[in-house]
Amino acid sequence: MPRISRRTLLTGLGAGALAAATGCTAARRPAPATADGPAGGASPSPTPVPPVTVNAATGPVVVPGAPMRVVVLDTDVLDSALTLGITPVGAALPARDTRYPEYWPTSRTAGIRLVGPAGSPDLPTVRALRPDLILSNQTRDGDRYEQLREIAPTVLTQTAGAPWKADFQLHAQALNREAAAAAFAGAYQKHAGQVAQALAAAKLSGRKVSLVRFVEGGGIRLFGRQSFPGTVLADAQVGRPDAQNVDQSDTEIPPDQLARADGDLLLYATYGDPELSGANAALASPGWQALGAVKGHRAFPVDDQLWFQGIGYTGANYVLDELQRFLGA
Repeated sequence: MPRISRRTLLTGLGAGALAAATGCTAARRPAPATADGPAGGASPSPTPVPPVTVNAATGPVVVPGAPMRVVVLDTDVLDSALTLGITPVGAALPARDTRYPEYWPTSRTAGIRLVGPAGSPDLPTVRALRPDLILSNQTRDGDRYEQLREIAPTVLTQTAGAPWKADFQLHAQALNREAAAAAFAGAYQKHAGQVAQALAAAKLSGRKVSLVRFVEGGGIRLFGRQSFPGTVLADAQVGRPDAQNVDQSDTEIPPDQLARADGDLLLYATYGDPELSGANAALASPGWQALGAVKGHRAFPVDDQLWFQGIGYTGANYVLDELQRFLGA
């Protein structure tokens, strides 16, 4: 199977879905205003899109039928909005991140106002953006839900991570982009199947892929099946080391148990400062150097904002492509 660049994926996989989104919503959105009134001198205003009710983790939420000013407060909803062709007016990023994910071109993120760290957004900044919809999850913002809903209708999923496909569908309902969401889901499933077939043809499906993340303030973490990257690897039908072939998101291990991080292929990322996260010490340690994947030159750094924070269909497609490249199929 030919290897696909990030730009090709973004344009190729997105074109059909975004066309579906445009077809479903463009006629409903207000025409751009001119100095003389509505564009083209047509009717004074389009028929308003009635509000809709979505079933969020907090219960039914009435949201605008065509939200125009969206604020997203975690990385999964950032991927959802951008994937569905909506550029948020504001977004929160994890505290140690200072830039938007590079798997999105800067043309898509340049106009987004940073509203503070995920899990602790600056509410006056959010309010000043005059959002008509706020998207997040209970893990990040459950304790400030009442404050957020005073600003704008707020749709929360229960969490982020492993249930990202179901969460995406809820985001799509809130954003009035359900047809586009179906197109993206179908394209991803096809892509995952193609990668799985390519790995099987190259007799690589049995390779056990290890996922390791060095987290500032959170130690060394091994990622299991119930995580975003874990689900993507499962969709590609690749194996996992025994220590990670478990139904949980992640497990913190002490530095003297690095042997549990080994695999036929080892992919690792760092969140935060490499020194403070323990990455520098671990990578220089005898325990790391003794790993079979390291000795066999099969250990590779990956982009943390993509592999562990790119929780959505665009991020997942890039992860599939990089996985195939690392495995050599």
